[in-house]
Amino acid sequence: MKFEEILDLEERSSFDFFWKEASLSDRGYGLIRDNTKDRNVASIASVGFGLSALPVGVERGWITRKSGEERVVKTLKSFLNNVEQKEGFFVHFIDMVEGRRAYRSEVSVIDTALFLMGGLVAAEYFGGETSELFRTIYGRVNFPWYVNGERNCFYMGYSYERGFWGGWDRYAEQIIMYVLGAASPTCPTDPSLYYSFARDRGTYEELEVIHTYTGSLFTYQFSHAWIDFRKIRDRDGIDWFENSVRASLANWKYCSSERKNYRTLHERSWGLTACDSPDGYRGDFGAPPSAKSNTAHRTDGTVPPCGALGSIVFVPGIVEETVKHYFENVPELWSEYGFLDAYNLDRNWVSDRVIGIDKGITLLMIENYRSGMIWELTMGSEYVKNGLERLGFLRREEW
Repeated sequence: MKFEEILDLEERSSFDFFWKEASLSDRGYGLIRDNTKDRNVASIASVGFGLSALPVGVERGWITRKSGEERVVKTLKSFLNNVEQKEGFFVHFIDMVEGRRAYRSEVSVIDTALFLMGGLVAAEYFGGETSELFRTIYGRVNFPWYVNGERNCFYMGYSYERGFWGGWDRYAEQIIMYVLGAASPTCPTDPSLYYSFARDRGTYEELEVIHTYTGSLFTYQFSHAWIDFRKIRDRDGIDWFENSVRASLANWKYCSSERKNYRTLHERSWGLTACDSPDGYRGDFGAPPSAKSNTAHRTDGTVPPCGALGSIVFVPGIVEETVKHYFENVPELWSEYGFLDAYNLDRNWVSDRVIGIDKGITLLMIENYRSGMIWELTMGSEYVKNGLERLGFLRREEW
């Protein structure tokens, strides 16, 4: 099968996850399962990716515009009226039927941001009632409430039991939070928040990267699924797109070098990122450069297809060979919803599930690679334009 045909199949199968695994209950309408095994629990991040997927489904003829618009309008009404929130921020994991908190999970700023980006894309595409509903939901978010004024950063999380904790004080997947906060029409944050987090630099194989703590690839991908950083830089001259290119190359080089230690890792099987594993979900999988002098990353040889596919816009040639390998040589990875979450040859293990955020980054990045559609919708939003301008981002002609 040709590469484009594999991409089309994987993208359509990923879309099917978001379409079929959504709740149609009265109170939880539009909530999308976190993964295919935990049948009663949704994640708001899954919903954000799913809302972004709806315009893709319409444009590619997988659903009608009428059905897509109906799904997004009912979903946003559910989030406006029923889904649990505090100060406009939503709870990370939610009961699929009732829209109430699950797992004693946190009120999450990053997952709320992922949801809002999905709503923003849908509003830009469908307009009308979708735009009005999104404006109300977005305007309800009290962004300053989630800011630690003493440290000038967003708190890492908030729960009813322990209050606020931690802080987004170093680079990770959170740039969308600053854009949304700065652009808020009702409760904006100060642009200085964006410039307050640490930009730690490290090197691997002569590739200098502003790196995240564990070097997990999703941290270099999530904000890029929506914001097109190819032609913009911040006032300090940082090119976040090129940074993600280098991080992807470093991850690929590291996996290629580790083939002597792990059967799953090699130049056509790479992309260390948070994923399912033989020992359960692991958020610390990654590659150098990482924190603590390149020692904060972890791997047990488990590889998720979303790691490479989420970097298709950064290193397309390498990803093409990788995707062909998965499809042609690891048939046990394939499922109703495309590639399963991960595999590990040393442990003779293949994941028994797909995970919403991993299908989401796969779908959006494939679409950006093929058409740039999600980037175009996002960058056409007045909210995003205003947010980037307030943060001091400059277009190429202004450098």
